[in-house]
Amino acid sequence: MSRLVFFFQSASASGVCLLLAALLGVFLANSPVAAQYFSLLDMKIGPLSILLWINDALMAIFFLFVGLEVKREMISGELNTNAKRLLPGIAAFFGLSVPAVIYYLIAGHTESFIPGWAIPTATDIAFAIGIVAILGSRVPPAMKVFLTALAVMDDLMAIIIIAVFYTTSIKFLFLLIAAMIVLLLIYCNKKNYVRPIPYIVLGIALWYCILQSGLHATLAGVILALTIPLHGVREGRHISPLTEWEHALSHWVSFFITPLFGFANAGVSFYAFSIADLAHPVVLGVALGLVLGKQLGIFTTLFFLVKSKIIDMPKDTTWPQVYGISLVCGIGFTMSLFVSLLAFEPGDIQEKSKIGIFIGSIISGVLGYIVLRISGNKSSLEK
Repeated sequence: MSRLVFFFQSASASGVCLLLAALLGVFLANSPVAAQYFSLLDMKIGPLSILLWINDALMAIFFLFVGLEVKREMISGELNTNAKRLLPGIAAFFGLSVPAVIYYLIAGHTESFIPGWAIPTATDIAFAIGIVAILGSRVPPAMKVFLTALAVMDDLMAIIIIAVFYTTSIKFLFLLIAAMIVLLLIYCNKKNYVRPIPYIVLGIALWYCILQSGLHATLAGVILALTIPLHGVREGRHISPLTEWEHALSHWVSFFITPLFGFANAGVSFYAFSIADLAHPVVLGVALGLVLGKQLGIFTTLFFLVKSKIIDMPKDTTWPQVYGISLVCGIGFTMSLFVSLLAFEPGDIQEKSKIGIFIGSIISGVLGYIVLRISGNKSSLEK
């Protein structure tokens, strides 16, 4: 029992659970019970199918958690000053831009493939930090901080991309009501309401209005997160509602929501897939965007900034370790899968984009682990 508790308290646990859930989804999608697996996901519960409840409702809670994390880091964490935001912000921007360019160069010649440009721009923080956690002291603290800050900035940019580029039509009446709800949430924040009930009720109403407005419903989670107070007083005690919300959601997100999302969306059928499909523009664009784009965008940015003396080299860090972290950032998985659902309609192209995500994320994770392990061993020997 103590080993089980230790596992779930470890930094790598969420990544392991997500991986196992995704593998189960892939297995079921290619097993004799594949029809039952897909039928279960398509089963309607109220107005939405189980798959849509996961992708539109539970993932709104995931984005609420991400929003809380971003806000905390911006106010009191690793991104609380402009100086601290500079390096991960620039690295995240080029770590986003280069994969998008690589995808476009490979797949952009076909108009129907273009919407997938944002799929390889994301980093899966659970997997990335999980790999670093497994390596322990082989990865210097400065690189762990850099990876965390970069992943947070990456998530923030991904949220902006979803809001700007993956909104189709807008129903302005629901958008107006959503805006009024946001004003009420801001009022609650300004009046230092710290009890969760008003925020939960208004948050659910906001989710419904945004869902109906044409914006993606998960944006409600981010907006709600930004209105949760950082500090407050309850029953004479100073508290941090934002931290309480983050702690309350942490295990639900790590061990239920993201694994369930992986289980439901990683289920790709390989029956019709052939070796020739590996050369498909969408598969290549996504895979190479993650493997090459992320490492080129992040490593070359840091290399240029250090060599031009704009910033100092992170403390106790070597260039192989920087390169290893850049590789690990090519694990797109959760956010990449989410963007693929927005970029393409269900069908062959969406399935191919998921295969590209699997290939790119696996290669990035394995290579990143190997580079960090070897470079970590060399660093410890030199000391």
